[in-house]
Amino acid sequence: MTDQPRGDARPQPLYGQYATPEEQRARIAQPDATYALETGQAPEPAERAQPASSTAAPVAPATVAVRRRVDMIVTLVLLGYGLVNVVVTAVQLSDFPAFAQEFMRVAGIDGSFTNDAQGQLWSTIGAIAYAAVYLAVVLVVVLLFRRSRRTWWVPLTGAVLAFVLLTVCLTSALIGDPAIMGYFLRSS
Repeated sequence: MTDQPRGDARPQPLYGQYATPEEQRARIAQPDATYALETGQAPEPAERAQPASSTAAPVAPATVAVRRRVDMIVTLVLLGYGLVNVVVTAVQLSDFPAFAQEFMRVAGIDGSFTNDAQGQLWSTIGAIAYAAVYLAVVLVVVLLFRRSRRTWWVPLTGAVLAFVLLTVCLTSALIGDPAIMGYFLRSS
């Protein structure tokens, strides 16, 4: 634009200083409308204009709602399965000597489980850790869901972590028994 006067006494407008409020709003909403307004063309409506830097197609709100609902359903199913698993595990580990005896029978280890005190301690620690991981998973799921983030992966990650913790605790309890330790030493 130049500063040369038009047919009237006012100089040529710079930076939209003589633009009508409608023209100003159109230019603010759509910076690409400047050329259209200067050439006398009608600016493109804001709904049809696409930002130049956008490469992804916009996602319809209905699609987002369906994805969120599916994520919520999958997450709730996984949390429900996890809750059942926590309860069943706690019930099984409440009588650790019986659990250990069954383990020895299935593994083909002769003898009986005698490390009752240490076994009960480690099984209690394992059950508490298992339940604590489940509660942490529920908390993380709630926080992520409130922020409209995907949550289906949290119960799966929690299940892996809980399984590792419980396995370490139960292995510590079982390895302390002389019959089980003798079986592993003989087989190696």
